[in-house]
Amino acid sequence: MRIVADENIPLLEAFCGDLGTLTRVNGRNLGRDQLLDADVLLVRSVTRVDQGLLADTPVRFVGTATIGTDHIDTDWLKARGIAFASAPGCNANSVVQYVLSVLSLFLQRSEKRTLDGLTVGVIGAGNVGGTLTEVLAALGITVRVSDPPLEASGAERPFASLDDVLACDVISLHTPLVEVGLHPTSHLLDRQRLAGLCENQLLINSGRGAVVDNRALLERLQQADAPLVALDVWENEPSPLPDLLERCWLATPHIAGYSVEGKSRGTEMVAQALHQWAGVPMSASLDNLLPPPPVSGLALTAQCGPLEALHRALMTCYDPRDDDARLRKLFAGAAADTRPSFDQLRRDYPVRREPASMEVRLEGHRETARLLSRAGFRVTG
Repeated sequence: MRIVADENIPLLEAFCGDLGTLTRVNGRNLGRDQLLDADVLLVRSVTRVDQGLLADTPVRFVGTATIGTDHIDTDWLKARGIAFASAPGCNANSVVQYVLSVLSLFLQRSEKRTLDGLTVGVIGAGNVGGTLTEVLAALGITVRVSDPPLEASGAERPFASLDDVLACDVISLHTPLVEVGLHPTSHLLDRQRLAGLCENQLLINSGRGAVVDNRALLERLQQADAPLVALDVWENEPSPLPDLLERCWLATPHIAGYSVEGKSRGTEMVAQALHQWAGVPMSASLDNLLPPPPVSGLALTAQCGPLEALHRALMTCYDPRDDDARLRKLFAGAAADTRPSFDQLRRDYPVRREPASMEVRLEGHRETARLLSRAGFRVTG
């Protein structure tokens, strides 16, 4: 079996080395000529997989090691009898970690000492947005959710209007990119909706870049009463608008889901589907392949209040300002074409583990232990 795979999919050699020959490629620049002798194609979200890429190739199995599938023409694959697998939910916890860390920095900036009264609006309640909603609610935060397709399907949960969600203190975007149909999301936050946001609000986009009109957002951020904005995804990746990046409060290179666990779970799920398709049992186990965390333990005394303890634990595990600094350094000296360097930040991403990898030893109040546990940390003491 001949497998062609994106160079940014981790642990494939361990999971799929028993199935045949593995060739690594740049997923963003992948062309049909690289697939003329391939049986299997494994991608991430930067590769558009459709008739233009696969026509007249021997590829019979396509897998994407991602939650989203809007970069895959699944209807065409089905019509051609090409097997397909994705990794729903694989990096949901990683994106939640990203959002919680950004939210914690926002609370520090706002000098808030409590979560009382804080409202967070979540647009898109699928694998990621749904998990985020549950974690935020467990932390005691008031959450408003907008997801018209899910609401129309009869899902049993409280939904709010988009206007109500956009009135929250923090707005977090987690929709797929939908161009047409009853509920399109392309430029869902257009010039008019961006104008309604105020300077006391925070907008986070870790879903799809084009859900926000980036040029309209740049115009909005040039105004005196602009909201704070944290962008992890961008229109025209890997070449986002440099002026927009400069004006964002936090700017990161599409890495919200890039925890070791998030990426590796995606690999494991797609590898399992590939082994089933090939009729070969999979022997590798993710538990034996993860690297040790950079920090495995944190000790907090009773002098650290609940929200401060949560902030310190989140920042110890993952501080998005590090990714922000790397991206800004790249663009500060970038030539017109930043494509290779933007992708290099993602390819060479440092080891980042999720909260469950870190034990927090605690001398403190029950409320502190509750917050830390519900954010995913292992709490002892």
